[in-house]
Amino acid sequence: MPVRSSLRISTWEGIAAELVGACVTGGVLTAWALYLDLSPFLIGVLGALPFAAQLAQLPCAWVTHVRGSKRTAVAALRASRSLPLLLAALPFVPLPLAAKQIVLLVFAGLWALLGVAGNNAWTTWMAALVPPAVRGRYFGLRTAFCAAGSALGSLGAGLVLDAARPRGTAGGMLCALSVASFVFGVVTLELLQRQGEGRAVPLPRPQLRDFSRAWSDRRVRRALAFHAAWAAASGLATPAFYNIHLVGNLHAGFAQLSVYYTALAVLRIVTAPLWGKAIDRAGSKPVLLACCFGLSLSPILWLVARDGMLWPIAIDAVFCGALLAGQSLASFSLPLAVSSVEARSFQLAGFATAAGAATAVASIAGGALVHALPGHTVLFGAPAHAAQLLFLASGALRIGAAALALRIEEPGARTVRTLGRMALRSACAEEPGPATSAA
Repeated sequence: MPVRSSLRISTWEGIAAELVGACVTGGVLTAWALYLDLSPFLIGVLGALPFAAQLAQLPCAWVTHVRGSKRTAVAALRASRSLPLLLAALPFVPLPLAAKQIVLLVFAGLWALLGVAGNNAWTTWMAALVPPAVRGRYFGLRTAFCAAGSALGSLGAGLVLDAARPRGTAGGMLCALSVASFVFGVVTLELLQRQGEGRAVPLPRPQLRDFSRAWSDRRVRRALAFHAAWAAASGLATPAFYNIHLVGNLHAGFAQLSVYYTALAVLRIVTAPLWGKAIDRAGSKPVLLACCFGLSLSPILWLVARDGMLWPIAIDAVFCGALLAGQSLASFSLPLAVSSVEARSFQLAGFATAAGAATAVASIAGGALVHALPGHTVLFGAPAHAAQLLFLASGALRIGAAALALRIEEPGARTVRTLGRMALRSACAEEPGPATSAA
């Protein structure tokens, strides 16, 4: 199949995949936890499962290397897309509550594990399928469409669940969402099968020593160190702390919280294609530097915000929405740029494992730190909550992590100054695009 057709199909598959997740993860998974009356401990286990699953990255990379990227991705995602049926009947089967809780945890664990296997293979597959010359531009556009699908899916799921709660039909609605997730999953599998495999490169059968390829290359090690440090810095103050601070300490309503995240999503949709073009022209490194140093300043806005004075949070939504689009896209593109063809699956697994482990450890540390800090204190002459101190600590660590990005060695990458000049020229006058082709 022509590359352009495969890329077009992949974009539609990504949108459908976001709808799959919107019907069984995120807020819907929280609704399942509340419906089945999970204890705080079990909720903690539920939240830790995606990070624990990252430890399977290297074994999954082995399977991808042996069986091939497309074959492994389709097999793992076929199993994953069938899992919502496990939840669909849960409200109606005559099982004890404890047994239903175990089923939910088993679902979440398998979903995370199969997601790791599928995503590792899919990323390796896409690295072979998408031409490097248009990689940033393509994934920027795909990210924008997927973000739109995710926002619409999550909003739709939230609305139907809110409508079901007063009527006492939450169980039936959760069942319907699980069935919808399965149906969307069938669509994604059909679209995956229709895509081409990209350039086939014969690879030798992997050996145990190949696991060391995840960190043996100097360029990979430097990028890996940045990814782990940034994950730890961001994981110290997870979104849950920001949400609790906004609602609990600043007394914003849940509607205002939804508006904040909607604004983030809209800015990511608008700016992702622009960041994709920037990555194609200047490389991932300068985009990472610009976005990560910028995101390190976000805690200042959260420090300024007060009860009844939420305009700094509105600025943060615009500021972070634009920068998060570039940071996430460059973080995805950089491993593809510095990894080698023969060791790509192992090296990509190393990135995901390091980021997952760092986030898990930092999240636990963040919870312990908030518990140890005084609930209220004075900072720079103004009252501050413990969560705000945590945000500042996270911001300081982000600056240190962003500094590690200066050591990244990316072939063909430009400087941040060059990136700024490109942006200025684009703002002043429309530039003709570079002479690249997807052929």
